[in-house]
Amino acid sequence: MATLAAPSLLDPSIHAARWIADYCAREKKGDVLCAGRDDPAWTAMFEELAAVAGDDLSHARDRVQRHAADIGTGFRIIGESEERAWPLSPVPLLIEADEWAGIEAGVAQRAELLETILADLYGDAKLVERGLIPAALVAGSPFFLRPMAGLVPPGGHHLHFIAIDLGRGPTGEWRVLTDHLRAPAGAGYALENRLAISRTLGGLQGRLNVKRHAPFFAAYRDGLAAACRRAEPRIGLLTPGRYNPSYAEQAHLARYLGLLLVEGADLAALEDKLYVRTIGGLKRVDAIWNRLDPRLLDPLAFDSHSSIGVPGLIDAMAAGNVVISNVPGAGVLESPAFAAFLPMLATRLTGKDLLLPNIATWWCGQDKERARVIEDLDQLLVGPAFGVQPLGLEGLMPRPGAEITGTARAALLDDMTRRPQDYVGQEIIRLSTMPVVTDTGLAARPFTLRVFAARGADGSWAIMPGGFARIGEHSDPRASVMGEGNWSADVAVHGPEPVAPVSLLPPSDSIHVRRNPGTLPSRVADNFFWLGRYLERGEALLSIIRVMLGNSIDADAGAALGPDTVGRLVGMAVNIGAAPHPASLRRADLTQFARTAMESGEGGWHSVRAINRLARGIGRGSRDRLAADMVRLLDAPFPTKGGMLDKAGSLQRRYAALSGLSAEHMGRTAAWRFHDLGRRLERALTVTRAVRVFGMPNGTIDDLSTLLDLADSQISYRQRYLTGIARVPVVDLVALDPGNPRSLAFQVDRICEHMRALPVLGDDGMDEPQQAVATLLVSIVSTATAATLDEGVLGDLERRLFALSDAVARRYFLQGAEPLRAGGLTLA
Repeated sequence: MATLAAPSLLDPSIHAARWIADYCAREKKGDVLCAGRDDPAWTAMFEELAAVAGDDLSHARDRVQRHAADIGTGFRIIGESEERAWPLSPVPLLIEADEWAGIEAGVAQRAELLETILADLYGDAKLVERGLIPAALVAGSPFFLRPMAGLVPPGGHHLHFIAIDLGRGPTGEWRVLTDHLRAPAGAGYALENRLAISRTLGGLQGRLNVKRHAPFFAAYRDGLAAACRRAEPRIGLLTPGRYNPSYAEQAHLARYLGLLLVEGADLAALEDKLYVRTIGGLKRVDAIWNRLDPRLLDPLAFDSHSSIGVPGLIDAMAAGNVVISNVPGAGVLESPAFAAFLPMLATRLTGKDLLLPNIATWWCGQDKERARVIEDLDQLLVGPAFGVQPLGLEGLMPRPGAEITGTARAALLDDMTRRPQDYVGQEIIRLSTMPVVTDTGLAARPFTLRVFAARGADGSWAIMPGGFARIGEHSDPRASVMGEGNWSADVAVHGPEPVAPVSLLPPSDSIHVRRNPGTLPSRVADNFFWLGRYLERGEALLSIIRVMLGNSIDADAGAALGPDTVGRLVGMAVNIGAAPHPASLRRADLTQFARTAMESGEGGWHSVRAINRLARGIGRGSRDRLAADMVRLLDAPFPTKGGMLDKAGSLQRRYAALSGLSAEHMGRTAAWRFHDLGRRLERALTVTRAVRVFGMPNGTIDDLSTLLDLADSQISYRQRYLTGIARVPVVDLVALDPGNPRSLAFQVDRICEHMRALPVLGDDGMDEPQQAVATLLVSIVSTATAATLDEGVLGDLERRLFALSDAVARRYFLQGAEPLRAGGLTLA
């Protein structure tokens, strides 16, 4: 007779049921999981977690963090130079589709209300004229931009993309905490959270019918395109640069949406049109998703001290030639003081109450409201009215009045008397909680939800299904205590209906095939060129150090080099600024010299570490165009374990991996050409110098062997010549053999090939300066012989290589604010 097997301890349903039961036994009413503990969706989610983590939830946390790191998710705290890993919880917040429908309707209603108010404030200002909005509320805000008054934006809309922070109360109601209108951040993090969770909990999408993000982003992209005048517009994402706290998110969004990631220096406004400066000349830009502080966007219209904006951009927008998302000046409605008037304005303007109410707010610029705030100070939050720190408060965050005591309270009340319009009072909100994985298991933490809305092609609002949750570090449920949160979580909107797979990729038969990779801004070309040069420069310096370490300091690695050869190696390193000249060529001094040349991070020496730092900076600023593996290798920490030879070997393998990735994984685009051009130019300079130092007629056997080592050509030489080392064949192999990928001849051939493939500005068929220099280099090298290659010829070649670098920079890279660098330029 058959018997039923006992449930396996590895059965995910056992772990899921136990986790939910144990967790809810400890938590109070108001937790989203405990309120729906019998909801099969939560059970399904924890079963998926158990399938990944087994009995240890920390495994799931580590796994989702690895996936987030693989995607390249990161952020930076203002004032810090290094990025931090994005803190993602493996437990998503689950919201049922019917509940989400209410949030969606409330967000769309609020977005349209904000648009209506902005159109009035920058238009006829009837709301101020009728007394519905106090004039001081507008004029007193630093985010009200007077130059925008009377300007009708292209497409007729001020808002294209907004973010709203929501809080869920203990009884389940949702309230609006904050509106983000100037440069809303976080949509990219929501996308990255979903990608990481999907890789971790692969079966969750199918089991719960989780709504996808792709239709939302498609609607936003289509909405921007519909507001443009041209049928096939060029759209850019304007970033402050790689030191911005959310630059990683911006790069991910640009890559995902197919937008051009640009900085202010990349753009030029000419004759009321906006252009991006590219290697092929100026190209029209029709729309900008702005992530700059709007006050810095155009120094001619707003802050004249701005060095990251685009002079003339607002004139181009006023002429209807460029759409800006969002229109500068929208931030006036972000002020907490405006929240006090939105419920009344909603009733007056729409005839309906807000579907998602604000937290109760009182603006102290009104006598009655100020008196109430002062009377109930211990039961309220007090904060800045306009997002600017007033004299009576520390910081920009609202603070519980009960916690402001003594002289601080006296200073607050005194300043509220002098400048009451600078303050608001707000009710203290207690947030619902959700489960998060801690070191001891599941724990309840308060959370807020950031929701995103985008205007679609038909003008209606599309709402991202979910957004992302921010989770507080402590169990205190007060929103004011939670601050920005310590963890993030994916938000999964689920329902009974299957969700069709949706991608931003169009149907295979609906788009014209193109092999042109698109526009390459001059700044990006410059970065790729110097990334190639830095990587090759670091590898060359490492070769000098390894030859020195292996053949002169460590006697076990081979025969020691003569002092003259060692002195020449030292001279090469000194001449490129890697380290100061050692006191002597004794072992101890050479060891210290090699250590400085490889590891020094101080004193201005151009060490391997310093070169790596420069390459890493370019990699971080090129996330939208480099593979994640390449960025990860560039970002890898400098080796710290082992001796110098071990560290040098580790770095050498890293350089080889980077070289392989660029050779085998980068598409043969103009960006790759500039990267390879920089590498070839730097290698040509290195080989030229090495031949001048070690390959002259007075060179010793040690010199020639060192030359072969530096050119990584020892094996090639030994395969060809069995009779020993001689100067002429060594010089021919290293300098003039076009079949040797490390030779000078090979480099100049590749340089000339790139020069012929890159775009030119003229249409007369004549060589431009950079092409002429490259052609002459090929001619000189191809007609030279090893026997006659002397210091004079090599010195001339080195000067011409530097001239070629200058010619490339003048032709293709940004030169200050110069918009054009040649006649006959087509403005496309």
